[in-house]
Amino acid sequence: MKRKEKAAQANYLERIPKRCAHVSWTADEKGIVTLAVENKGWANRLAQVLFLRPKISYIHLDELGSFVWPLIDGKTSLEALGAPVEEAFGEKAQPLYPRLAQYFRILDSYGFIEWEK
Repeated sequence: MKRKEKAAQANYLERIPKRCAHVSWTADEKGIVTLAVENKGWANRLAQVLFLRPKISYIHLDELGSFVWPLIDGKTSLEALGAPVEEAFGEKAQPLYPRLAQYFRILDSYGFIEWEK
């Protein structure tokens, strides 16, 4: 891994994620988290009318994502979130930090989280 990539990853791990207020969530009896996101805006409204798109989208997270989602509190960095993930999943979560960073990039790209830092 190049020096710039290592520095960028290290800086990314220091970031603190916070769940967005417009995303509600529930967990089932197995602990699998489902995010409920209301589709707002004129484009979404048009798609709802013309193409019968749902007003609320439900996103089901996988086992690892469902474990991490409740841990997002707006105070804990990505690096600190890695310890309980590694403890719970062990070898299954490897490579831990690149995988965790990618998960949060995806959450950020969909607007499910914001960054405190």
